[in-house]
Amino acid sequence: MLCVDELLTLELFQQLSQEQIHWVCDRAQEMELSSGEVFVKQGDPPRGFYVMLSGRVSITRISEGIEMPIGQHQAPAFFGEIQVLTDEPVPVTLRALSNCRLYEISGDDFRTLLHSCRGFERLIFQAVQKRLRGLESFIQNREKMAALGTLAAGLAHELNNPAAAVIRALQDITPALLELQRMNFVYGQRQVEAEHTEKWLKARDDGWDAVVNRRMNPIEFSDREEQLLEWLEDYGVEDAWKLAEPLAAGNVDTETLTELMERWKDDPTELKDMGLRWLALSFEVMCTVSSGLRGAQRISQLVQSMKSYSYMDRGAQQIVDVHDGIEDTLQLFAYKFKQGIEIQRDYDRSLPKILAFGSELNQVWTNLIDNAVDAIAGKGVIELATAQNGDYIQVQITDSGAGIPVEIQSRIFEPFYTTKPVGSGSGLGLDAVRRIIENRHQGTISFASQPGKTCFTVCLPITTHSYQ
Repeated sequence: MLCVDELLTLELFQQLSQEQIHWVCDRAQEMELSSGEVFVKQGDPPRGFYVMLSGRVSITRISEGIEMPIGQHQAPAFFGEIQVLTDEPVPVTLRALSNCRLYEISGDDFRTLLHSCRGFERLIFQAVQKRLRGLESFIQNREKMAALGTLAAGLAHELNNPAAAVIRALQDITPALLELQRMNFVYGQRQVEAEHTEKWLKARDDGWDAVVNRRMNPIEFSDREEQLLEWLEDYGVEDAWKLAEPLAAGNVDTETLTELMERWKDDPTELKDMGLRWLALSFEVMCTVSSGLRGAQRISQLVQSMKSYSYMDRGAQQIVDVHDGIEDTLQLFAYKFKQGIEIQRDYDRSLPKILAFGSELNQVWTNLIDNAVDAIAGKGVIELATAQNGDYIQVQITDSGAGIPVEIQSRIFEPFYTTKPVGSGSGLGLDAVRRIIENRHQGTISFASQPGKTCFTVCLPITTHSYQ
């Protein structure tokens, strides 16, 4: 049986009368835990209120599949009040770090005690507030780290291809340039008249324009490549297929090749087809440089998007264009959109810029877009629309997913509420969105959902500090 003196080691129970203390001792059920034993697991249904008089237990929470330590209970201590009061599943796992002796007070008895003593009630709610703040702070930090991990993975994925293009360009261009120099030297030894050389240079320069501006569509390119391959094989070029593609990229036609090669067709030296190889290699170098340049530009664009996304080197508040924030977020999520997700935009570009916490608004777009991606399970349509609604800028993010069930729609902005499996969602994503919009920006957020269409609407005030 629970001893009165042991119970009074906790300030909480010092608020009770002698009669109430004996009432608790009569109803408390003794429990013992062995070191290493799991007492409750995250997601378990609520049980009772517990008083631990000896021992120590760890508090952990599964986040992104990893069990993370949050804190410990060291005897004498009490816990379990939040689940008794909310009737919600246990948000953490408790594991004995040593042999423990506890007493369980049923939920009904705990509630009776709570309502019968004002001092007891005050200390309980102070404990609830402290614990929820600690849990919320932990989860928010994990949310930020998870979001950062998602963005880092997306950025790494998006950087991979352009970085590879730059590496290929640097690796391939040196031997190609050396070969072009050798060909120029061999050609120069023949002291060919300037007029003929000018024709070759014109063909190269015209091809450069075609390579840079990509003037042919895929069908035209395929037809041109086939025609050139046939001409090269008829001319007797070895490995003609290697030359056909770069020559087609340079938009060279067979008539031009016939004219250029007329004086070389009977040459017994390598000059018989060296001009063709020189022209094809020139176009290959141009394509390689162009590909490397596009890769470098893409890398620069991604870095700029990341810098803009995080609003680096700026104050807490900035004059922002909501479209820039949305587009920066989309850039960093681009790798998720390649498997069957269609992005549709309907922007009102005449909207004014507003004074806002830019990085926090980008957290809003990140959460809403990421939720939309999850909702459509990798395949469907996400619509992004902006408009002016009275004194507000309105942003709508709509997905073609299954929709939010009617029975839970009233709860989706609640802290810690999530429809995802244990460890997969914290339930703070939409709560953070709501707080950023309502508390930080004095705006509003709402949603409408039915099967096949869920639309979140964010309204941000246009203040006197807004700029065109």
